[in-house]
Amino acid sequence: MGEARHVDWECQRDLPQGALNAHTFFVSQMLPIVREAIEDAACLSLTVALPPAGSDHDGWRKSLAGDLARTYAPKRVNIAGGEPGAALDRVLDYLKDAPGVTGHYVQAHD
Repeated sequence: MGEARHVDWECQRDLPQGALNAHTFFVSQMLPIVREAIEDAACLSLTVALPPAGSDHDGWRKSLAGDLARTYAPKRVNIAGGEPGAALDRVLDYLKDAPGVTGHYVQAHD
């Protein structure tokens, strides 16, 4: 078995416009990939990095973070949103080394 680790899973695709469409797309197309990553025995924690979105997306992202964290406890699962760059990198670095933080949606802002 490999060394236990934290995984940053970055969404490499744009999500559809509108919160309902984005949520539906994520659950149907990307959630199986996220589950595979977190179910890896070597994965102790995972942060899903999503592209930035308006406040209408906050609900499904917060709910997803909480549901994943409860499902995979004691592993930690969080979701971060933001443009690739320094601000998102700081959020990802923080979540990687924050052992008491799980089930949260964190937005990165420059």
